[in-house]
Amino acid sequence: MKKLVIEIIGTLLAGVVIFILINVSVQYSIVEGSSMEPNLHNGQRLLINKIAYSNPQRGDIIIFPPPHVANPEKDFIKRIIGMPGEIIEIKDGVVYINDSPLDEPYIVDNAGINMPLAVVPDGEYFVLGDNRGNSQDSRGGWTVSGEDIVGKAWLSIWPPSEWGLAPNYDLQLEPGSQTFILPNAEAEPVAG
Repeated sequence: MKKLVIEIIGTLLAGVVIFILINVSVQYSIVEGSSMEPNLHNGQRLLINKIAYSNPQRGDIIIFPPPHVANPEKDFIKRIIGMPGEIIEIKDGVVYINDSPLDEPYIVDNAGINMPLAVVPDGEYFVLGDNRGNSQDSRGGWTVSGEDIVGKAWLSIWPPSEWGLAPNYDLQLEPGSQTFILPNAEAEPVAG
């Protein structure tokens, strides 16, 4: 009897440890709204990689608390477009990074939006929703601190028709473009 009790306690403790490890490393999130259409849809369920995500890259879909909200109830989900130190500009819906156009194969409608030159502060990331006509994102004058990134969208688990890896992209600048350049007089820092 004593051996059975020890086995049950051991099994329960192992289960608690596994539960804690999963909750620390992975987050379950539900997409709300249409800011990431057509790549992520309202009601889609995602698993977010929290612990193994330490090197944000252009094209990653990230989760973070909404900026300038003291006690946010829900996180934002957006795609990293600009890296620290880069100059971003949007002309007729095309994103330019350090004067080089960014190829974004996942965009269906760029909405023809314009945004003047802005410098991404050190330690910050410029993010945009994929549905440019319907997204609250860094065009509003804010960026995301690397410390505020909860994690990277990793796996779509619901609905079954959308099951698979999240649509992260490895976005590269045109050859010959500079990754970091000194801001010129026309570029204004984006608020962080």
